[in-house]
Amino acid sequence: MFFAPTVRTARFAPRAHDRGFERFVNDALLASTQRPVHVAQDEAAWTLSLDVPGLSRDDLSIGIEGAVVRIESKPEAKRQVKAAYELPQPIDASASEAKLEHGVLTMKLAKLAPVSNVSPLTIN
Repeated sequence: MFFAPTVRTARFAPRAHDRGFERFVNDALLASTQRPVHVAQDEAAWTLSLDVPGLSRDDLSIGIEGAVVRIESKPEAKRQVKAAYELPQPIDASASEAKLEHGVLTMKLAKLAPVSNVSPLTIN
């Protein structure tokens, strides 16, 4: 392949369609390292299933921040896993749960109900 350097100046800013080849290469190279995840949704929650063979409950840590769930293995684990998934709506961490059975991590992530900040105003 032949790659030509490009100069980026104030007059030349790459547009979204100019990044198509860059996205294609990144997807092709990263696809082999990313684990496939199965996502299902109902009215109350999302269910994410991820294969993590060879890891125990103690080897994994899951963090939820807003609409992002991060899964990471501890440094001393036999295998290394690091993934982050962004969902379209914030997650209710207190009502969510995760279980690990037969090398499959299944997370049921509850949707956070939107809170209305509307206050009534009296008309004089």
